[in-house]
Amino acid sequence: QVQLVESGGGLVQPGGSLRLSCAASGTIFRVSAMGWYRQAPGKQREWVASITSTGGITNYVDSVKGRFTISRDNAKNTVYLQMNSLKPEDTAVYYCNKIPGLGSFASWGQGTQVTVSS
Repeated sequence: QVQLVESGGGLVQPGGSLRLSCAASGTIFRVSAMGWYRQAPGKQREWVASITSTGGITNYVDSVKGRFTISRDNAKNTVYLQMNSLKPEDTAVYYCNKIPGLGSFASWGQGTQVTVSS
């Protein structure tokens, strides 16, 4: 089982940048595709970005394309989300998790709060 700890969130003005980190543990991490998700108050959790197990392929929800970059360092068991040109609508709690495919999610971590406000 993968255990997940997100960090790096905070308060930033529109147009600013943040880099989120997701520290993962578990024997299956390095063979798992990973993703970032976010959930705003009163809204459902949405998928934001994904990266394959070796980092060769990345995908993004349309609303963040060109602004966010997902990456991973398997030697450090860590996944990152570089967020640039942040907008108020990016405000949410951000979570990471494996891409379940035909399997299941790992237990969700605590997430990290990103607030974009002037």
